[in-house]
Amino acid sequence: MLQRLRQSSSFWMIVACFCFAIMGVFVKLGSAQFSAAELVFYRCVAGFVAISMVVLPQGKTFKVSGPMFKLHLSRSVSGFVSLLLYFYAIAHLPLSTAVTLSYTSPLFLTLLMVLFLKHKPQRKQVVTIVLGFVGVLILLKPTFESSLWMAGLIGLFAGFLASIAYINVNKLGQAGEPEWRTVFYFSLFSSLGAAILMLLQSQPLAPLNQSNIWIVLGLGVSATIAQLSMTRAYSRGKTLAVASLAYLTVLFATLFAVFLWDEKLGVSSFIAMSLIAGCGILSSARGIKKQ
Repeated sequence: MLQRLRQSSSFWMIVACFCFAIMGVFVKLGSAQFSAAELVFYRCVAGFVAISMVVLPQGKTFKVSGPMFKLHLSRSVSGFVSLLLYFYAIAHLPLSTAVTLSYTSPLFLTLLMVLFLKHKPQRKQVVTIVLGFVGVLILLKPTFESSLWMAGLIGLFAGFLASIAYINVNKLGQAGEPEWRTVFYFSLFSSLGAAILMLLQSQPLAPLNQSNIWIVLGLGVSATIAQLSMTRAYSRGKTLAVASLAYLTVLFATLFAVFLWDEKLGVSSFIAMSLIAGCGILSSARGIKKQ
């Protein structure tokens, strides 16, 4: 049973969601000292170092063909910009709100696959994703303060770009690209991109010291585990079925926000969390049956 669970794309997506929520906590904590570019740099360089330490001793090659490199580039660019905008949203919005806006990506994913990839989703998959998105809308506060409108729109656009990245992850998996190489190129490109932004930013770089090094380490470890788990889930499972499980990150992040920052949840929020959890359970059950 344990071996079967480990082979399930749904299992790996649940692991990814939990770790992504933990990553959000560290981003929120670190935003008081670091810029979004710095947080993205520390998050991605950790993945780059971890992958390199594992892969290099095994003598595996990083070389890819031209068409495959274009897929890696598209995945990396969309993923990097999405991550940068996501971290900005977390820094300026309540954690649960920022995560909710970012995880509208499954809705955008469905629209992109139908409009551009001519994908014909199963009715159950569409219903599951729609129900999950209804839960997201209920969980999201209906109004924003005027000062938060821009951060809200940025968080929503992060979700759109994430859906493009996920499509490319799925294409790379179908083409036989190993998970480690997908994460490697994303981490490499994002580290370089964030480093350039760090050099261009007007504010001075925050020094690393004993008071914040644990935040950087926690961010890097949780993000690396989440990235590897998500890549495995999307490369092994049906894109729409796996995408519906992404809503669980909203649930986990909201619970963390309640316990760590005492964010208040009303009846509607609990209803939303139930919808999101139900969406994940239904998708997970179908995913395991198909393994």
